[in-house]
Amino acid sequence: MKLVADLHVHTVSSGHAYSTIEEYVAQAVKIGLKALAITDHGSSMPGAPHYYHFANLRMIPAKLRGVRIYRGIEANVINADGTIDLPPEDFTKLEIVMVAMHPRCGYENQGEEQNTAVLLRAIDKNPEINIIAHPGNPKYPINIEQTVAIAKERKIAIELNNSSFVSRAGCEERCLAFAREVKRQDARVIIGTDSHISTMLGIFTEALELVKAAGLMEKHVLNTSLKKLEEYLLRK
Repeated sequence: MKLVADLHVHTVSSGHAYSTIEEYVAQAVKIGLKALAITDHGSSMPGAPHYYHFANLRMIPAKLRGVRIYRGIEANVINADGTIDLPPEDFTKLEIVMVAMHPRCGYENQGEEQNTAVLLRAIDKNPEINIIAHPGNPKYPINIEQTVAIAKERKIAIELNNSSFVSRAGCEERCLAFAREVKRQDARVIIGTDSHISTMLGIFTEALELVKAAGLMEKHVLNTSLKKLEEYLLRK
């Protein structure tokens, strides 16, 4: 299975990543990747950019050196009401809106039932969300069947996050369960590297093994084609 886009990329603007947009573009050209999404962390993450960063992403060309650049964010859930850390008026400037739960961003793990309820509140309040980032994270367990069902209903992609296998100890079982549930419900996934340096870009090895183990087919994976991405994700 060949992937043409990496939809989870952090630049130096995230405060704990190490490459610029232009360095990522150079790497994309080198490895033959057609597109990437700039998804720096929302401003509640320690060291993350001010919200002006996201409001000003329109300054980035839609293409650099022939590589399609999607303007995005990895937004954080910041409280139990499901609020996320980007003003609603700024969503119109973005193409990729990921939602995730992270420590020290305002909302801490409260167990699977409450985490799931809070995530669903975030989705209800923010219909622009089009990707649930690293949902297999064992530090923030969420109900797998219910999350996939809502994602399918709202045309939100579940992310299979390649970096989880390095940075989120113990994620393998839950990530595989998510992938299998996606197949069972005929939902959709994107595969992201969660790159924090340009040399990580486009390295999907672990996530593709997960795809194989779960029996997912090309139709389930959106970033095998820019056309699929545009039709499914970016219609929002």
